[in-house]
Amino acid sequence: MGSRSVLLAGATGLVGRELLDGLLADNAVREVHTLSRRELPLRHPKLAQHKVDFAALPSLPPVDEAYLALGTTIKVAGSQAAFRAVDYDANLAVARAARAAGARRLGLVSAMGADAASSLFYNRVKGELETVLATLDYEGRVIARPSFLTGNRAALGQPERSGEGLALKVSTVLRPLIPANYRSIAASDVAAALLRTVPTAKGGQVLLSGAMQRNAG
Repeated sequence: MGSRSVLLAGATGLVGRELLDGLLADNAVREVHTLSRRELPLRHPKLAQHKVDFAALPSLPPVDEAYLALGTTIKVAGSQAAFRAVDYDANLAVARAARAAGARRLGLVSAMGADAASSLFYNRVKGELETVLATLDYEGRVIARPSFLTGNRAALGQPERSGEGLALKVSTVLRPLIPANYRSIAASDVAAALLRTVPTAKGGQVLLSGAMQRNAG
């Protein structure tokens, strides 16, 4: 039986599901607590699913580390305010609640270009979240900034995002000409990088797509 108790928010998403699979397969992990608005059709001896309202989180069970993989798009959310409520407010609420529950290390799925000073709303929100997370009292904090994510959204019951198919085809053809940090990256590679790094993290660390892909596997 493993010793680590882990919290995961966003297990229904592309990277989140890969994180969940990796955590459940890790012999060093004793239990995995997931937070979501809907349950996954999955049962596992290590898995405890919690249906929650992210705007009013209950007290969480004691955990050693937390992974934040909550995210949406403005198109799906319906407005900038609704997007911010997920990508900023919900992730921050979980980070604070996890720290109160004893978590010492934190992993975040952010995005390439995240910058609190960006003129682009999406990048600015991602950057603002990174900035505020740095003020929380975590012993280790790992931020993954993937470029264009690839994975099987259909298997998760998610629609393909606008322009995703075309972008993937273009990036595949032009891959040798695209700088490493801007190439598309498999969601599984992002999850693997976080799972390798977070359990022993000290201080703050940023993972870019190029490094995550070089170290994959």
